[in-house]
Amino acid sequence: MPRPRRRAALVLVQLLTLALAACGSGPDDGSGPVTLDWYNFPDDSGALQQAADSCGRASGGRYSIRYDKLPRTADGQRQQLVRRLAAHDAGVDIMGLDVTWAPEFAEAGWIREWTGAAKEQAGADTLAAALKTATWKDRLYAVPYNSNTQLLWYRDDLVPAPPRTWAEMLGMAGELAKAGKPHFVEVQGAQYEGLTVWFNTLVTSAGGSVLTPDATAPSLGPPAVAAAGVIRDLARSPAADPSLSNQMEDQNRLAMESGTAAFELNYPFVYPAMKADRPELFPHFRWAPYPAVLPDRPASVTIGGIDLAVGAYSRHPELAQEATLCLRNRDNQLTNALKGGLPPSLRGLYTAAELTDSYPFAADVLAALDSASVRPQTPAYQNVSIAISHALSPPSAVQPESTVSALSGQLRDALGSKGLIP
Repeated sequence: MPRPRRRAALVLVQLLTLALAACGSGPDDGSGPVTLDWYNFPDDSGALQQAADSCGRASGGRYSIRYDKLPRTADGQRQQLVRRLAAHDAGVDIMGLDVTWAPEFAEAGWIREWTGAAKEQAGADTLAAALKTATWKDRLYAVPYNSNTQLLWYRDDLVPAPPRTWAEMLGMAGELAKAGKPHFVEVQGAQYEGLTVWFNTLVTSAGGSVLTPDATAPSLGPPAVAAAGVIRDLARSPAADPSLSNQMEDQNRLAMESGTAAFELNYPFVYPAMKADRPELFPHFRWAPYPAVLPDRPASVTIGGIDLAVGAYSRHPELAQEATLCLRNRDNQLTNALKGGLPPSLRGLYTAAELTDSYPFAADVLAALDSASVRPQTPAYQNVSIAISHALSPPSAVQPESTVSALSGQLRDALGSKGLIP
């Protein structure tokens, strides 16, 4: 390289190094409180900012927390975190991880393990399924911030008693369609993570799993064929919203609020939204357990939520752990549930009057979380999820036997990092 270009390159490296240092988390010389950077999903309710402010005050001036908003989509959130951590960014002190990311981030050495007293405090009163999402190779790498699960939401002015199975629900929807009444079943059918979640819930509800217990090979089999059959049956029935193949959670919510649907499979955030947006429909907006695939086997709904991890390159890991435990404490989880509609990861809150008064479905959420399934735990999860959502899109094109057979081969390639990801 010519000498002038070499000098320019060295200057650029120095500037980049200074830029990364500037992203760090506050003074190290004791001249003032440390600023901890917390990267998490964008929250419009104000609950996350309130938690950051209250924990900063509670620290007695030892630290403050800066809430840095990640992109709105899960893919965008992961991409930004991966880029920062791959660059050893010391400014990532605390981060909100989707419940599928802990194995990947832990295997890469990007997040710190929780041990000793901090680990015990993190596990106290925390739901078992939520803790499992934050665990990799029997080691805890994150702390559940909130949990999440889907329920069946329906209109009791159209359906006096909720369906217990998918077959019953499709039958009810067909009868409503014949009568010229709202009849759609709203569910996540777009080619993204929501479709993977739907499939995983159906597979586990049929008694199977996507991968083997050690997550080294596809499992699938008859339960996966049954799951694919449910997706196909809905997509080709009158119950299917014409926008099924493009719908995500918020589109499902809006369709239900518009009055065209009778059923919705979605997260609890839809409840306060319906109350605020459609007060005339709200009195008829009810909930029930997620419908079963098999009549003699209750559904096992895929757990969702956010886990908080401490960055491996943080200059203040002990303070970051302390702040993390504060961010997900009882008061902040309660605020997050009431303002943001996100179910807690602390078991004790589900019987607290402060929650149940505004969360009348708390017992149903807790029951779903106690029997929840977890998405495949593997560092290759991103590849696995892409393979699943690609194979099942659009839902109307699913052929249960052949689709599952093809998916099995795609999952083997995804786990072995072979071939091209669709």
